Amino acid sequence: MTESVTSDAEIRSILESETIAVVGCSSTPGKAAHDVPAYLHERGYDVIPVNPFADEIFGRSVPDSLVVVDDEIDVVCVFRPSEEVSDIVEQVLERDDVRAVWTQLGIRDETAAERVLESGREVVQDRCMKVEHRRLVA
Repeated sequence: MTESVTSDAEIRSILESETIAVVGCSSTPGKAAHDVPAYLHERGYDVIPVNPFADEIFGRSVPDSLVVVDDEIDVVCVFRPSEEVSDIVEQVLERDDVRAVWTQLGIRDETAAERVLESGREVVQDRCMKVEHRRLVA
């Protein structure tokens, strides 16, 4: 079992980040992959939606992958199935700016998480960013 972030202090520290790239962000209200990033956006986070099947979300153009995001990214939040986490982590590891990878509820990949940790970054798995923000920050 990898040493993912679990303490409230560590989670609060990650939530103090400014820019969150949301891989799998949805343009469909009512879906968690839309409503959670919308919540974060409404609370002042710079949310970068990443989705190869959407053109615009939250009034901004949507890059196909993390590789083509020009902005600095603090946290990568993942709304994709667990089996896709490894490929997303591969993209994270090609960047110098990402400090943490956060997988939403029901999403975990121990091997990918281990690779993130070995690169000196933090990992939160199987937790909802909105729930944790409400609990610790709001």
